[in-house]
Amino acid sequence: MTMAAEAKVSDGIMRAADGTPLKTRLRRAERREKVKALGLVAPLFLFIVLTFLTPIVVMLYNAIYDPDIAENLPQTVSILKDWDGKELPGEPVFAALASDLKTAQKDKTIALVGKRLNYEISGIRSKILSSGRKAATLETGPYKEAMIGIDPIWGDVETWSTIKRSGSSYTPFYILSMLDMRQSADGSLEHVPADRAIYVDVLMRTLGIALLVTVCTLVLGYPVAYMLATTPQKTASILMIFVLLPFWTSLLVRTTAWTILMQDGGVFAQMLNFTGITWLLDTLGLADGTPQLFKTRFATVIAMTHIQLPFTLLPIYSVMKTISPTYMRAAKSLGGTPFYSFMRVYVPQTLPGVAAGCLLTFILCLGYYITPALVGGPTDQMVSGFIADAINRENNWGKASALGVILLIATLILYYIYNKLVGIDRMKLG
Repeated sequence: MTMAAEAKVSDGIMRAADGTPLKTRLRRAERREKVKALGLVAPLFLFIVLTFLTPIVVMLYNAIYDPDIAENLPQTVSILKDWDGKELPGEPVFAALASDLKTAQKDKTIALVGKRLNYEISGIRSKILSSGRKAATLETGPYKEAMIGIDPIWGDVETWSTIKRSGSSYTPFYILSMLDMRQSADGSLEHVPADRAIYVDVLMRTLGIALLVTVCTLVLGYPVAYMLATTPQKTASILMIFVLLPFWTSLLVRTTAWTILMQDGGVFAQMLNFTGITWLLDTLGLADGTPQLFKTRFATVIAMTHIQLPFTLLPIYSVMKTISPTYMRAAKSLGGTPFYSFMRVYVPQTLPGVAAGCLLTFILCLGYYITPALVGGPTDQMVSGFIADAINRENNWGKASALGVILLIATLILYYIYNKLVGIDRMKLG
């Protein structure tokens, strides 16, 4: 028997057969269903937390956490808190420095101090290592003269200002550096010299390449998606195989293939010669012989467009497939030309797919590393390439994390702007 069949009225309250109020039974049943649903979702939620949210939190933490100076020069940092930064600190600071360097030399952590300070003062690492070895032989003061005699860097106010700024375990140094900014001796913000300002250009280049690839995939993918959506199902199924064909090979294999196609004397170069494009460029003075394709921005954009085209096309196709052809017939029957009917009736209905496909492609392009590294030149490397270098070559996790944080923030800002301007929540039929 069902719960409703077993229910009876007692004292004006609907009760189950065992006398429990029916509302209580219903709440218990709903609670059991919620627990079951939570049990089904829990593995996926845990997976997302461990593989997505946790790495992001760790990245955010590493971008501002750097305890190398605070842990290895504790006495020096403590005394420097009261230093005004105008003149060289007094004898107690130098004595504390000598003591800290002795301890760091003994614990073999002196290299961490040199590595951290070298990020801000180029070439100081070797001097820190040398000072650590010589400071270990000092027995008595005066330490100020002795340390300056060991290396003149200890007579430079900038060295002490850098140590003071780096003395906190939490620092904005990496974030500021990746924005081509730094803290001056008095703590104010300033831009780095023009010859050292590269990271803002890298970020702009990454956003520019991602945007260009997104536009290219939209221009190429929209007509193909329309053809697939309006072609008879049997023909569309065959054509869809060609659209999905790139997924049968890995991204590395596809990129390697483009390195062969774009080589000097390769397939693309032969096509340019055969079609007369090379002759036309020579005549117009735009090129001298066959233009170089390999290791250029052109090669990077072409290879990335080939890889990303299905990601833009498929969301557009899925939306187009749901649009009834009666809309176009009705528009034409009301006097609309084919072009006007297409632009005013059909295209607005496809905008959700366009938005989804373009956003997916744009975000994926921001993280490209292999393709620019293999087919692009030195001026085509994107943020991911610099992150890889920071980790694999420099062992600088703070720099890598800061680049990741800046890229994440830039992506969120652009997504917010994109959603406000042309997002799905603002799309209306024209």
